[in-house]
Amino acid sequence: MKRSSGVRLCATAAVGALSLALVAGCSDEGSKGAGGTDGKPAARALGTAELKKLIVAGGEVPGYKVGAVPATRAKPITTDSAECRPLARVLSGLPPAEAAAQTDRLATQDLKKDPTDDATSLDDMADGKFEDAIKKSMDLDVTTVNLSSYDGDGAAKALASVSAAVRACAGGFDGKQSGTGMKFTKVAESKAAAAGDESVAFEAISKMDGDSAPVYGEVVRHGNTLASYYTVNIGAMMAKKAYSVSPEVVKAQSAKLK
Repeated sequence: MKRSSGVRLCATAAVGALSLALVAGCSDEGSKGAGGTDGKPAARALGTAELKKLIVAGGEVPGYKVGAVPATRAKPITTDSAECRPLARVLSGLPPAEAAAQTDRLATQDLKKDPTDDATSLDDMADGKFEDAIKKSMDLDVTTVNLSSYDGDGAAKALASVSAAVRACAGGFDGKQSGTGMKFTKVAESKAAAAGDESVAFEAISKMDGDSAPVYGEVVRHGNTLASYYTVNIGAMMAKKAYSVSPEVVKAQSAKLK
């Protein structure tokens, strides 16, 4: 049975590329003291155990299942471009810069099957119906959530590196994942959630099997902790339907960081 490029995109994305400086506080001598420049103690990074208590867990994101990040999705995207490296890290489910501590979770949209849906075998479907069934079954957001913590103003600097990378890498960048080359052809800033102290969101477009494959990243700063999000929706890609970083996930995680 001949399959369309959309189905090939699904198969490729499911197993391939889509499965992307600690700073010490200082002070002037004299009246500013030994902490931050405003006389307050420099912010201290949270530890891994503290972050694990703050990251979203099962039952805390309505409409989503939350669990561990599987090894197949945890393989990092690398790039030779230092300017674009923060984007590659976020699209790998990592913080944009090395952190004092970090932890992560995977939030997968839980699409309830309609009890009236026909249980037709995919092998019995014509090509059009087969592809429609694949698109429908994979039209769900899969979001990696990463919490990372920094000393001093490290979180603010790490977030700033993402903003700078979105501008510098607007024309795209090359990368590798598990030894396989990949090319992002475009990076553009997108609307960020109204959460945290400051945030930046972006869309990255890659070409796979001749089709455009958009993925989305967002980083939100909560004090000296960063929440980084990376969302893929393969069904939406195949149907060329708009999607974004899962707002329900951002909302639930932000609530835990207030």
